[in-house]
Amino acid sequence: MVPVFTRCDIIPTHLSIPRKAVKGPTTVLTRIMATSESHLPSQSASKHIVVCGGGVIGACTAYFLSQKLQTAVTVVEKSAPACAASGKAGGFLALDWCDGGPMSSLARVSFKLHKSLAEKFNGEDVYGYRALTTLSVPVLSERGSSSSSLRGSNLLPDWVDGETAQPAKQIGTTETTAQVHPRLFTQTLLSASEAKVIKGEVETIIVENGHATGVVLKENKEVVPADAVVLALGPWSSRLSMISELFNISGLKAHSIVLRPREPDRITPHALFLSYQPAPGAKMLDPEVYPRPTGEVYICGMSKDAEVPENPESITGETESIEMLHKIVGTVSSHLKRDTVSEVVAEQACFLPCTDDGLPVIGELPGVKNCYVATGHSCWGILNGPATGASLAELILEGKSTTVDLKPFAPARFVKRRTRLGV
Repeated sequence: MVPVFTRCDIIPTHLSIPRKAVKGPTTVLTRIMATSESHLPSQSASKHIVVCGGGVIGACTAYFLSQKLQTAVTVVEKSAPACAASGKAGGFLALDWCDGGPMSSLARVSFKLHKSLAEKFNGEDVYGYRALTTLSVPVLSERGSSSSSLRGSNLLPDWVDGETAQPAKQIGTTETTAQVHPRLFTQTLLSASEAKVIKGEVETIIVENGHATGVVLKENKEVVPADAVVLALGPWSSRLSMISELFNISGLKAHSIVLRPREPDRITPHALFLSYQPAPGAKMLDPEVYPRPTGEVYICGMSKDAEVPENPESITGETESIEMLHKIVGTVSSHLKRDTVSEVVAEQACFLPCTDDGLPVIGELPGVKNCYVATGHSCWGILNGPATGASLAELILEGKSTTVDLKPFAPARFVKRRTRLGV
């Protein structure tokens, strides 16, 4: 038998999460649930859905599937829920930063869903949901610092006391930008889904007469039967030939550090998007800084294309990248210098799943009924998790998504391109 995660393995036992008790006025979330209940399958149409992957996309899909009556969900996770990018990301949310492109609707709906979910699950206390003011801050390197202090910009909070080449610019308000702690958010949604979570690596999908009917686990060839299968494997998606033969998923290695300042109460909820040139003529770097309500400050950046390892637990940060993040954030704030913080909580890296055309892949795989994929969200996985999960649940159980039009993200787009190219 494969190991089964208990509830306490998924989320801290002190968190009590109501399953379907919705608080407050009608929201995007309650409208989705109301629509779902009007299209519920009959008693005889009960479905078992297997979701492969315990990251934010898998957790959100499991949660929204669980809101459909007569639906049982099993999540298969190789390591542990939120063990990779879904636990090591920044958790930044933006309403309108994807406007003007195919992802606009997905992002806007998902931003609103985040707010609705936070109201339902007390996200402010449970997983650090809060609104942010977001600033763009150009920062000089120590080598070239000659301008006046950052204090020349009245937009900057007191804890940002380093030097900058030009005044800061506001790029997000408390109405348009927010944050969650990604690991806690993912664990909360997965726990709320009441899905059975088993530990194992998916080796192959069973396909009978053109329909997915289950998955085979690598360790002991155990079969997990299913009425439908969802592949939410992030940068590991290409390990399955049925995906790699259709489209490419690559991994972007992103580094991050987490610091605990000595005076966390002085760090206000301002997200910083920095631009930093290490030396004259050098490539500009774009680190991001996210203070968290836990008293920690998360800093990320230093991304590069790299080979995705087999085991997510083996991913480590590269010393040069980690050191650069420490140097930059120490330039921005004296409160975040490594020798002044009370604790360096984490120095880490994760892989973001990327597609060749820059759009996520969400929908049914061509040629295989009841086999769905949701991957390739790159740096917007935490933001777009809820809308992806809600839309995919509708597509699986009702045949069509009404939350978001998934056509721009359909896997079938790669078939059309290959046909045009004669592949």
